[in-house]
Amino acid sequence: MVDAFVSAMGLTGLAEENVQARVRGTTLMALSNAEGHLVLATGNKSELAVGYSTIYGDAVGGFAPIKDVPKSLVWAIARWRNAVAEARGDTPPIPSNSISKPPSAELRPGQLDTDSLPDYDVLDAVIHRYVDGDAGVDEIVAEGFDPELVRRVAQLVDRAEWKRRQYPPGPKISLKSFGKDRRLPITNRWREFV
Repeated sequence: MVDAFVSAMGLTGLAEENVQARVRGTTLMALSNAEGHLVLATGNKSELAVGYSTIYGDAVGGFAPIKDVPKSLVWAIARWRNAVAEARGDTPPIPSNSISKPPSAELRPGQLDTDSLPDYDVLDAVIHRYVDGDAGVDEIVAEGFDPELVRRVAQLVDRAEWKRRQYPPGPKISLKSFGKDRRLPITNRWREFV
C-alpha cells in the first residue's frame, strides 16, 4: 500500500521516508477509533527535542508516556525492567534486540539514527544542558563539547518547536519538559533577530 501511494505521488527523499510513519500512524488511529483504545505516542525527549519524529506518524496519539524521558534513559529503564523480570524468573518483557540494535527510525533500508544525529549519550548531554539547564551554546562548548555539534543541536531544538506544539501531552519528569516549561516562538525566524 505504501509503495503504491509513494509511486502514485512521485515522492522521493524525506517525503518518501515519512510516508511509512504516517501510514503506520493512520492505521493506529483507525484501529483506535474502531476498538476504543488510546494510541500512545512513542517519541522520547531526545527525538522530540530535535524534531526526529514524524508529524501525523510517530507523533499520533492521545498521550505520550515518554515524551520527557531522554532516549539514553529509555534504554536504561528498559535494561533495568528486563533485569528485574529475569531476577524473578520471568521472561523479560522488552525484546533484547530493541535495546541492543543500533537505533533506527527504519525509514529506509540500512538507515541509522546516527546518519543524521550524534550518538544519543552525547545528544542527551547537550540537550540536558541546553534545554533543562538553559545554557547557551558558548557555555556548552566551554565544557568541552564540539562547537559545530552544539550549534547544530541548538538549531535543531529551536527549529522543532512547531512539531512539539502538535505533540500529545505526557508526564513531566525533568526540570524543563517541553510545552509548559519551555516554549519558543514558531514564527518570524526569531533566532536570527536575537
